[in-house]
Amino acid sequence: MPAAAFFDLDKTIIATSSSLAFTKPFKAGGLIGRKAALRAAYAQLVFLTGGANDDQMERLRRFMSQLVAGWDVATVREVVAETLHHVVEPLVYAEAVTLIEEHHAAGREVIIVSASGSEVVGPIAELLGADHSIATQLEIVEGRYTGVIDRYVYAEEKARAVRELAAERGYDLAESFGYSDSVTDVPMLSEVGHPFAVNPDKELRRVAGERGWPVLVFLRPVTLRSRVPAKPTLAALAIGGALTVGGLAWMTVRRRRVSA
Repeated sequence: MPAAAFFDLDKTIIATSSSLAFTKPFKAGGLIGRKAALRAAYAQLVFLTGGANDDQMERLRRFMSQLVAGWDVATVREVVAETLHHVVEPLVYAEAVTLIEEHHAAGREVIIVSASGSEVVGPIAELLGADHSIATQLEIVEGRYTGVIDRYVYAEEKARAVRELAAERGYDLAESFGYSDSVTDVPMLSEVGHPFAVNPDKELRRVAGERGWPVLVFLRPVTLRSRVPAKPTLAALAIGGALTVGGLAWMTVRRRRVSA
């Protein structure tokens, strides 16, 4: 059975809230006014400085669901597509990108799992080269958001979504990896055999210490296009060597057959 790597998004792969990162583009696109933009900026500050505990995530959920009610879905997708590189690329942790590359080199699929909306998470996951994404689903009626959340991918729901995708794709969760910054993702991290706490909040650091989970510190947000190509990992070298040996063996057999 194949293994996989499950990554939280906000403050694990990117150094901010993915939903709130698009406040300025949404304002420029006429989706929100000045007052809502200021509230979003304040919510971003609280999120970045206070950690994503249950109370803060609930306030953020209510704020975002109220904010998007009535928005035209096509306009949102267009704004995200047009501003994705400008908004997200400078916020991506270089260490996270390297980990994604290493998991791919080792033959593992990479999945982004986020409480942010799918219209934001999906394009970011594609930009990062992830194989799949799991995100919050917002109700849409006649091409507009109603403000109702169909599925909130948060806490226990994240863990359930990981189990569902593992059953669908045939992942061996005992051999899989998980990464997050927040104690609210302990259920998801507990589903995999190799959990990691990334820039953990106080409570997740405590849980990681109690359970012996490794702690990673990501410090370097960089622009993806400015990255120096990562050095080949041992897994990549092993795969490349196997392909080379296999290719030489095939060529030798073919030559013998031709000669015969």
